[in-house]
Amino acid sequence: MARYQLRLAYDGTQFFGFQRQGNTRTVQSVFETVLRELGWQEEAILFAGRTDTGVHAAGQVVVFSLEWPHGDEKLIKAINAKLPEDAAVREIHRVAADFHPRYDAASRSYLYRIYQHPQRDPLADRFAWQQWPMLDLERLNHGASLLIGKHDFAAFGRAMKPGASTFREVRQSHWGEENGQLQYFIEANAFLYHMVRRSVYVLVQFARGKISEVELCKGIEEAIPMKPGLAPARGLSLIEVSYPLQKSSRKGDEEILDNIA
Repeated sequence: MARYQLRLAYDGTQFFGFQRQGNTRTVQSVFETVLRELGWQEEAILFAGRTDTGVHAAGQVVVFSLEWPHGDEKLIKAINAKLPEDAAVREIHRVAADFHPRYDAASRSYLYRIYQHPQRDPLADRFAWQQWPMLDLERLNHGASLLIGKHDFAAFGRAMKPGASTFREVRQSHWGEENGQLQYFIEANAFLYHMVRRSVYVLVQFARGKISEVELCKGIEEAIPMKPGLAPARGLSLIEVSYPLQKSSRKGDEEILDNIA
């Protein structure tokens, strides 16, 4: 029996998040249903992080064991043939029996998209947040740069367990433009619940002049609450989960390694 690591992509619009939740349509429940049709017998797959309702992914990582005698590429084709149109396996690798996609991850990366137009665009709305008037890219990037480093991000999200650490280390945080859209890239060792969507909202408010630099710095450096709000889920995509070349120890608070952005 082999242990497989798959990179999974999905359009989160019609999913109620990633993790299985009763009889609701989630990515996990749909994927596990397909695996059972192929002879999979485990209780649950392992995955790198839970994405919220409406959040997309190009780089979700799932792991499972399966008796499959037909080769890795045929396994991808067999799974994709059974998955619905809004989900697909992109890559497959074999891993050690003790590999865990969440606890062994070194970092996660997300991308948030914004389109700027005075009128709503139904074709863009599925994967981006409308903004108008246009945002100052230089000011967005100045605010984004302040997030880099290890901080108490309690003003940007919450831990999943009461009393758990709200410190996270942001390694990259920057905005760019591509195909007429603003794109925000952020990489961190892990994220608090709603941390990316909260960060986007705060940075947009900062670019609009509705949050001052003093307020933003106090939110980052002193965890002082700021103007409440979240960017919509539809603009957010989990794009990559990175792993060290040599598998690291799993020491430390497991909740910190949890990931719901």
